[in-house]
Amino acid sequence: MKLFHVSDVHFGAEDPKALDWFARCVADEAPDAVIMTGDLTMRAKPREFDAGGKWLMSLGVPVTIEVGNHDIPYYWDPLRRLFSPYKRYGAAERLIEKPLDLPGVSIVPLKTTARAQWRWNWSKGHVSSDALEDALRLVKAAPNGNLIFVAGHHPLIEGGTRGTAKTRNGDKALAAFADAGVHAVLSGHVHDPFDKAVQCGNRTVRMIGAGTLSKRLRSSPPAFNEIRIDGGTFETLSRTLSPEPKHSISDTVEVGAR
Repeated sequence: MKLFHVSDVHFGAEDPKALDWFARCVADEAPDAVIMTGDLTMRAKPREFDAGGKWLMSLGVPVTIEVGNHDIPYYWDPLRRLFSPYKRYGAAERLIEKPLDLPGVSIVPLKTTARAQWRWNWSKGHVSSDALEDALRLVKAAPNGNLIFVAGHHPLIEGGTRGTAKTRNGDKALAAFADAGVHAVLSGHVHDPFDKAVQCGNRTVRMIGAGTLSKRLRSSPPAFNEIRIDGGTFETLSRTLSPEPKHSISDTVEVGAR
Protein backbone atom coordinates (compact mmCIF):
# COMPACT_ATOMS: atom_id res chain seq x y z
CA MET A 1 0.00 0.00 0.00
CA LYS A 2 1.11 3.54 -0.74
CA LEU A 3 -0.13 6.80 0.78
CA PHE A 4 0.74 10.29 -0.40
CA HIS A 5 0.98 12.79 2.47
CA VAL A 6 0.84 16.39 1.31
CA SER A 7 0.51 19.63 3.25
CA ASP A 8 0.57 23.42 3.11
CA VAL A 9 -0.48 23.82 -0.51
CA HIS A 10 -1.69 27.35 0.28
CA PHE A 11 -4.04 28.04 -2.62
CA GLY A 12 -3.65 31.77 -3.13
CA ALA A 13 0.14 31.33 -2.86
CA GLU A 14 0.36 27.91 -4.52
CA ASP A 15 3.16 26.81 -6.82
CA PRO A 16 1.51 25.67 -10.10
CA LYS A 17 4.60 23.75 -11.17
CA ALA A 18 4.64 21.80 -7.88
CA LEU A 19 0.89 21.12 -8.09
CA ASP A 20 1.22 19.76 -11.63
CA TRP A 21 4.15 17.59 -10.58
CA PHE A 22 2.17 16.15 -7.65
CA ALA A 23 -0.89 15.49 -9.84
CA ARG A 24 1.32 13.64 -12.36
CA CYS A 25 2.77 11.50 -9.55
CA VAL A 26 -0.75 10.60 -8.42
CA ALA A 27 -1.85 9.78 -11.97
CA ASP A 28 1.25 7.67 -12.70
CA GLU A 29 1.51 5.83 -9.37
CA ALA A 30 -2.13 5.60 -8.14
CA PRO A 31 -1.63 5.87 -4.37
CA ASP A 32 -4.32 4.32 -2.20
CA ALA A 33 -5.13 7.72 -0.65
CA VAL A 34 -3.96 11.32 -0.33
CA ILE A 35 -3.75 12.79 3.18
CA MET A 36 -3.72 16.59 3.18
CA THR A 37 -2.62 17.88 6.60
CA GLY A 38 -3.84 21.44 6.48
CA ASP A 39 -3.26 24.92 5.09
CA LEU A 40 -5.05 24.13 1.87
CA THR A 41 -5.53 27.90 1.54
CA MET A 42 -3.56 31.06 2.18
CA ARG A 43 -6.27 33.32 3.60
CA ALA A 44 -9.29 31.02 4.09
CA LYS A 45 -11.16 32.68 1.21
CA PRO A 46 -14.05 30.74 -0.36
CA ARG A 47 -12.46 30.89 -3.82
CA GLU A 48 -9.25 29.39 -2.41
CA PHE A 49 -11.13 26.54 -0.75
CA ASP A 50 -13.09 25.96 -3.94
CA ALA A 51 -9.96 25.84 -6.10
CA GLY A 52 -8.13 23.60 -3.64
CA GLY A 53 -11.08 21.25 -3.20
CA LYS A 54 -11.58 20.89 -6.94
CA TRP A 55 -7.87 20.21 -7.42
CA LEU A 56 -7.86 17.47 -4.77
CA MET A 57 -11.05 15.86 -6.09
CA SER A 58 -9.59 15.85 -9.60
CA LEU A 59 -6.84 13.49 -8.40
CA GLY A 60 -9.32 10.59 -8.47
CA VAL A 61 -8.22 8.86 -5.23
CA PRO A 62 -9.62 8.95 -1.66
CA VAL A 63 -8.69 12.22 0.07
CA THR A 64 -8.97 13.64 3.58
CA ILE A 65 -8.21 17.27 4.49
CA GLU A 66 -7.29 18.54 7.95
CA VAL A 67 -7.78 22.16 8.95
CA GLY A 68 -4.69 24.37 9.22
CA ASN A 69 -4.22 27.77 10.82
CA HIS A 70 -4.41 29.43 7.39
CA ASP A 71 -7.78 27.72 6.81
CA ILE A 72 -9.57 29.85 9.41
CA PRO A 73 -9.93 33.65 9.04
CA TYR A 74 -7.47 35.99 10.71
CA TYR A 75 -7.89 39.50 12.16
CA TRP A 76 -9.39 40.94 8.97
CA ASP A 77 -12.56 38.90 9.56
CA PRO A 78 -12.81 38.66 13.38
CA LEU A 79 -16.52 37.84 13.57
CA ARG A 80 -16.20 34.92 11.21
CA ARG A 81 -13.10 33.69 13.03
CA LEU A 82 -14.84 33.70 16.42
CA PHE A 83 -18.31 32.51 15.46
CA SER A 84 -18.04 30.45 12.25
CA PRO A 85 -14.36 29.70 11.56
CA TYR A 86 -14.96 26.26 10.08
CA LYS A 87 -17.43 27.27 7.37
CA ARG A 88 -17.38 28.27 3.68
CA TYR A 89 -15.17 25.42 2.52
CA GLY A 90 -16.75 25.22 -0.93
CA ALA A 91 -15.67 22.21 -2.97
CA ALA A 92 -13.46 21.05 -0.08
CA GLU A 93 -16.39 20.73 2.35
CA ARG A 94 -17.01 16.99 2.13
CA LEU A 95 -13.30 16.17 2.43
CA ILE A 96 -12.70 18.10 5.68
CA GLU A 97 -11.76 15.87 8.65
CA LYS A 98 -12.93 12.77 6.82
CA PRO A 99 -11.75 9.50 8.44
CA LEU A 100 -10.42 7.00 5.93
CA ASP A 101 -10.65 3.23 6.37
CA LEU A 102 -8.36 1.40 3.98
CA PRO A 103 -7.42 -2.30 3.98
CA GLY A 104 -5.23 -2.65 7.06
CA VAL A 105 -4.93 1.11 7.64
CA SER A 106 -7.09 3.66 9.49
CA ILE A 107 -6.63 7.43 9.05
CA VAL A 108 -8.00 9.43 12.01
CA PRO A 109 -8.46 13.24 11.85
CA LEU A 110 -7.29 15.52 14.68
CA LYS A 111 -8.11 19.23 14.94
CA THR A 112 -5.07 21.22 16.14
CA THR A 113 -6.36 24.75 15.42
CA ALA A 114 -8.16 27.14 17.77
CA ARG A 115 -10.24 30.22 17.04
CA ALA A 116 -8.57 32.01 19.98
CA GLN A 117 -5.71 31.34 22.38
CA TRP A 118 -4.20 32.96 25.48
CA ARG A 119 -1.06 34.00 23.60
CA TRP A 120 -0.20 36.42 20.82
CA ASN A 121 0.56 33.93 18.08
CA TRP A 122 -2.67 32.14 17.19
CA SER A 123 -1.00 30.33 14.30
CA LYS A 124 0.53 27.82 16.70
CA GLY A 125 -1.05 24.49 17.56
CA HIS A 126 -3.60 23.65 20.22
CA VAL A 127 -5.23 20.29 20.99
CA SER A 128 -8.42 20.72 22.98
CA SER A 129 -9.77 17.99 25.25
CA ASP A 130 -12.77 17.60 22.93
CA ALA A 131 -10.57 17.23 19.85
CA LEU A 132 -8.43 14.63 21.61
CA GLU A 133 -11.47 12.68 22.80
CA ASP A 134 -12.98 12.69 19.29
CA ALA A 135 -9.76 11.32 17.80
CA LEU A 136 -9.31 8.69 20.52
CA ARG A 137 -12.88 7.51 19.94
CA LEU A 138 -12.07 6.85 16.28
CA VAL A 139 -8.78 5.17 17.22
CA LYS A 140 -10.64 2.82 19.55
CA ALA A 141 -13.12 1.94 16.78
CA ALA A 142 -10.38 1.01 14.30
CA PRO A 143 -10.20 -2.69 13.37
CA ASN A 144 -7.75 -4.77 15.38
CA GLY A 145 -4.48 -5.24 13.55
CA ASN A 146 -4.77 -2.03 11.54
CA LEU A 147 -1.99 0.49 11.31
CA ILE A 148 -3.42 3.71 12.73
CA PHE A 149 -2.30 7.12 11.50
CA VAL A 150 -3.62 10.28 13.16
CA ALA A 151 -3.59 13.30 10.83
CA GLY A 152 -3.55 16.91 12.02
CA HIS A 153 -1.95 20.16 10.92
CA HIS A 154 0.51 20.99 13.69
CA PRO A 155 3.27 18.65 14.89
CA LEU A 156 2.37 17.62 18.43
CA ILE A 157 5.98 18.06 19.52
CA GLU A 158 8.83 19.66 17.62
CA GLY A 159 10.39 17.60 14.85
CA GLY A 160 13.76 19.33 14.65
CA THR A 161 12.80 21.65 11.78
CA ARG A 162 13.45 25.39 11.44
CA GLY A 163 9.74 26.15 11.77
CA THR A 164 7.99 25.43 15.05
CA ALA A 165 4.48 24.44 16.10
CA LYS A 166 4.61 25.00 19.88
CA THR A 167 1.45 22.92 20.16
CA ARG A 168 -0.28 23.29 23.50
CA ASN A 169 -1.28 19.94 25.01
CA GLY A 170 0.62 18.27 22.17
CA ASP A 171 2.82 16.17 24.45
CA LYS A 172 -0.25 15.00 26.36
CA ALA A 173 -2.02 14.10 23.11
CA LEU A 174 1.01 12.22 21.79
CA ALA A 175 1.26 10.16 24.98
CA ALA A 176 -2.47 9.38 24.81
CA PHE A 177 -2.18 8.28 21.20
CA ALA A 178 0.82 6.09 21.95
CA ASP A 179 -1.06 4.47 24.84
CA ALA A 180 -4.04 3.86 22.52
CA GLY A 181 -1.86 2.07 19.96
CA VAL A 182 -1.47 4.81 17.32
CA HIS A 183 1.51 4.16 15.07
CA ALA A 184 2.14 7.61 13.60
CA VAL A 185 0.93 11.21 13.75
CA LEU A 186 1.03 13.01 10.41
CA SER A 187 1.32 16.79 10.23
CA GLY A 188 2.42 19.81 8.23
CA HIS A 189 2.80 23.50 9.22
CA VAL A 190 6.61 23.67 9.33
CA HIS A 191 7.02 23.27 5.52
CA ASP A 192 9.90 20.79 5.85
CA PRO A 193 9.68 16.97 5.90
CA PHE A 194 10.69 14.80 8.83
CA ASP A 195 10.03 11.35 10.33
CA LYS A 196 10.94 11.03 13.98
CA ALA A 197 10.42 8.03 16.28
CA VAL A 198 9.34 9.11 19.78
CA GLN A 199 9.37 6.83 22.81
CA CYS A 200 6.31 7.31 25.03
CA GLY A 201 6.51 4.96 28.00
CA ASN A 202 6.96 1.47 26.58
CA ARG A 203 5.54 2.38 23.15
CA THR A 204 7.03 4.07 20.10
CA VAL A 205 5.01 6.43 17.91
CA ARG A 206 6.27 8.14 14.76
CA MET A 207 5.94 11.88 14.11
CA ILE A 208 5.81 12.42 10.33
CA GLY A 209 5.81 15.90 8.79
CA ALA A 210 5.28 16.82 5.14
CA GLY A 211 6.84 19.68 3.19
CA THR A 212 4.97 22.27 1.11
CA LEU A 213 3.75 22.58 -2.49
CA SER A 214 3.45 26.36 -2.16
CA LYS A 215 5.86 29.20 -2.91
CA ARG A 216 6.41 29.62 0.85
CA LEU A 217 9.53 27.43 1.03
CA ARG A 218 11.81 27.14 4.04
CA SER A 219 14.75 24.71 4.13
CA SER A 220 13.45 22.24 1.54
CA PRO A 221 12.33 22.37 -2.11
CA PRO A 222 8.67 21.62 -2.90
CA ALA A 223 7.95 18.22 -1.37
CA PHE A 224 5.42 15.63 -0.28
CA ASN A 225 5.77 12.32 1.56
CA GLU A 226 5.25 8.85 0.19
CA ILE A 227 4.42 6.37 2.95
CA ARG A 228 5.07 2.80 1.86
CA ILE A 229 3.26 0.16 3.87
CA ASP A 230 4.29 -3.48 3.81
CA GLY A 231 2.19 -5.61 6.14
CA GLY A 232 2.60 -4.15 9.61
CA THR A 233 5.57 -1.89 8.87
CA PHE A 234 5.98 1.34 6.94
CA GLU A 235 8.64 3.67 5.58
CA THR A 236 8.50 7.38 4.78
CA LEU A 237 10.09 8.72 1.59
CA SER A 238 10.47 12.42 0.95
CA ARG A 239 9.57 13.20 -2.66
CA THR A 240 11.07 16.52 -3.77
CA LEU A 241 10.96 18.62 -6.91
CA SER A 242 14.75 18.67 -7.10
CA PRO A 243 17.73 16.71 -8.47
CA GLU A 244 17.26 14.33 -5.51
CA PRO A 245 13.65 13.30 -6.22
CA LYS A 246 13.17 10.58 -3.59
CA HIS A 247 14.91 9.54 -0.38
CA SER A 248 14.00 7.80 2.86
CA ILE A 249 13.62 10.00 5.95
CA SER A 250 12.42 7.28 8.35
CA ASP A 251 14.13 6.82 11.68
CA THR A 252 15.73 3.40 12.12
CA VAL A 253 12.92 2.29 14.46
CA GLU A 254 10.08 0.59 12.62
CA VAL A 255 6.66 0.25 14.18
CA GLY A 256 4.54 -2.84 13.67
CA ALA A 257 0.76 -3.18 13.77
CA ARG A 258 -0.88 -3.14 17.20
